[in-house]
Amino acid sequence: MVKILGFDKTSADPVWEQGSPERWVHRTQKGISKKIVEEISYLKGEPDWMREKRLLAYRFFKEKKIPTWGVDLSELNFDDITFFIRPGERQYKNWDEVPADIKGVYDQLGIPQAEQKFLAGLVGQYESEGFYAKLKDQWEKQGVIFTDTDTAVKKYPDLVKEYFMTRCVPIADHAFAALHGAVWSGGSFVYVPAGVAVALPLQAYFRMNAPQSGQFEHTLIIAEEGASVHYIESCTAPKYSTDSLHSAVVEIFVKKNASVRYTTIQNWSKNVYNLNTKRAIVEQDGKIEWVGGSLGSKRTMLYPMSLLTGKGASARHLNIAVSARGQWKDTGAKVVHGAPYTNSRVISKSVSLGGGRSSYRGLLKIAKGAHGSKAHVQCDALLLDPHSQSDTYPYMEIYEDDVAIMHEATVNRVTDAQLFYLRSRGLTEEQAFDLILSGFLDPISRELPLDYALELNRMIRLEMIGSVG
Repeated sequence: MVKILGFDKTSADPVWEQGSPERWVHRTQKGISKKIVEEISYLKGEPDWMREKRLLAYRFFKEKKIPTWGVDLSELNFDDITFFIRPGERQYKNWDEVPADIKGVYDQLGIPQAEQKFLAGLVGQYESEGFYAKLKDQWEKQGVIFTDTDTAVKKYPDLVKEYFMTRCVPIADHAFAALHGAVWSGGSFVYVPAGVAVALPLQAYFRMNAPQSGQFEHTLIIAEEGASVHYIESCTAPKYSTDSLHSAVVEIFVKKNASVRYTTIQNWSKNVYNLNTKRAIVEQDGKIEWVGGSLGSKRTMLYPMSLLTGKGASARHLNIAVSARGQWKDTGAKVVHGAPYTNSRVISKSVSLGGGRSSYRGLLKIAKGAHGSKAHVQCDALLLDPHSQSDTYPYMEIYEDDVAIMHEATVNRVTDAQLFYLRSRGLTEEQAFDLILSGFLDPISRELPLDYALELNRMIRLEMIGSVG
């Protein structure tokens, strides 16, 4: 018996995945402990600095309290969660080499076809680790790096060590950041050299496929001076009768005159706790755009944050959250204006139906010295029935006089009078709901790539079946 880092190596031996005869699977025991953290690091063959960072994060996690100010997390039991599942033994550059059961899931989603036609690169993750990563030659020749984060730790340690959970999302930031720092696995690493514009989007697709499991991918994007990139992320999970946990971290560094757009569509099953931390640091004249759609999940807490640290930096947040029966979405945005002449715009929309609950929770801070800054916050809620709920929790800290701040919020309910009017024009009740919803979502859906906008509308309409009318 070999002992490594205080745990028995035999506990890390692979198991046979039932129904998947082509591959072995590593699966840690349920629950979170120092032993589990060490086992994950051992299985990945990580350098000492990353193992030590994980253990430090675990110590912080043990000291932190789970938040009680947002959604109800009282039923979340860490002892029931499997924190690491390795789906295979290696990463693939050729789609034909991917194991058939994994490839089948992605083929059904149309991911390989999208890579060939519309993308500059693709990273695929199944369970806890990336299994596929590929970047087109024309961008690779310009020095662009796009791979999974585990690979980046080994191939580009200096870059990762400098940026990974240091000043953007520190490991002691809050309980779920600390948990993530301890058990993170997979994710995407993007590095765009100075002056390089990646004309086609980069996409990552994360699939959580096992019941009572956790997925903790870490996305790290670095855009050097004058660079630009559009990163698209999609997340899904099948429906099970037991709860799962998704707690990702996204860190984005936008250097001087650089531009990053981060687009995400999350369609989790309704047994997933979706608890993420997403943050960007934007330097002088840099630009960050967050475009997101949040569907599915049992509970969601998600507030992308922009730290505008350089003069003239800007942030744009566009988000839609849909809450159906049994769902509670607490979403919003945070913007800190830390330099003069910075500007931000937040548009957050929510749709509640079938008794679902949506909340907007936002922070806008204008620091002392950030004179000449402008900020506009708009949060709109649409209730499709009398049983659903919407709440708004805006918070503002203004420490400068020479600024322009606007805040507006609306809550609307689809009324019988609206439906009667549209039906009197020849529309069915379903068509009337569809028209009202399309108009409400238009500011968000127009910002998505066409395929994603169509998919978002399709998924929302599926949620409406049996919940309205």
